[in-house]
Amino acid sequence: QVQLVESGGGQVQTGGSLRLSCAASGRTDTMGWFRQAPGKEREFVATLRQSGGSTFYAESVKGRFTISRDNAKNTWYLQMNSLKPEDTAVYYCAAAVNRLINTAVRLQRMYPYWGQGTQVTVSS
Repeated sequence: QVQLVESGGGQVQTGGSLRLSCAASGRTDTMGWFRQAPGKEREFVATLRQSGGSTFYAESVKGRFTISRDNAKNTWYLQMNSLKPEDTAVYYCAAAVNRLINTAVRLQRMYPYWGQGTQVTVSS
């Protein structure tokens, strides 16, 4: 069983930046971020695979968000720049012990482990 602990949410103005962190209690290969805005379904944001180092991004965040990992700390991050009001959501980190194939990385059901969620609010 892997436990995930998130941190780093908060409130920022349009154009600002935030960095989210997710610390894992055990080894993981595929690590992702999802978000859920008020009244909407949870959606994929970004994923990083430890094996091979591939990254995947939702079109809506590509070029603004960066996912990365610190292996020594068993922690991964989501650096969010140029934030927009539509980025306002509860952000969840998620992890799978095994390497997920390309067609699976955007699917929530493929991630057995989830963080508690952290609120990100972008004001205009």
